[in-house]
Amino acid sequence: MDKEVKPSERIQILVAEDDPNLGIILTEYLEAKGYDPQLARNGVEGWKLFANGSFDCCILDVMMPEKDGFTLGKEIRAADESVPIIYLTAKSMKDDTIQGFKSGGDDYITKPFSMEELLLRLKAILRRTKGEEKTPEKTVFELGGFVFDFKNQVLKHGDDEQHLTSKENALLKMLAQHANQLLDRSQALLAIWGDDSYFNSRSMDVYIAKLRKYLKKDEGVKIMNEHGRGFRLILP
Repeated sequence: MDKEVKPSERIQILVAEDDPNLGIILTEYLEAKGYDPQLARNGVEGWKLFANGSFDCCILDVMMPEKDGFTLGKEIRAADESVPIIYLTAKSMKDDTIQGFKSGGDDYITKPFSMEELLLRLKAILRRTKGEEKTPEKTVFELGGFVFDFKNQVLKHGDDEQHLTSKENALLKMLAQHANQLLDRSQALLAIWGDDSYFNSRSMDVYIAKLRKYLKKDEGVKIMNEHGRGFRLILP
């Protein structure tokens, strides 16, 4: 028999579900299993709960009023790169599944489903994310002759300091995390801008140009463009 979650652990679960009956059933079931769920009735309410709380996993219904689950998922993923997201949907089309994963989802369950199936999927995800001791997220990066302080949004080169905007800061962090590797264009757009529209893509190119200008002080540090694919931060 599976070991239930101890009440003292109180794993926080965001449940965004507009069907009142299913929402109540889900939260009561999760509470009975030792979790601490909070229920949102729509996507707007879901974002407010997420922004003002701390959650170990998010269970999001796709078809919700005011803000759908995929939109909410993109916003959550842009704010938190690691919190697991499980989508619930009445649809079973392949395109919806792909959209779910593109918007940052970790798993996808089609209605109707059994509570046991949801619990097993939830436990599997939490084993991956909570079962291993997490190391503190790196916030300071050495980029050739530069020191990039993500927390304080500063790029230093000797005595020179360049203060970065929020998007410059977020984009440089993703490049630094993928140093000498390809950073997928769509991945960066979804994480920072929330979608990969043409307008946002052009906006990202402007920020890449600004970062290239800042990095000119070290000839060994370059941001290379791979057409149609993404960018690569080259470090010496």
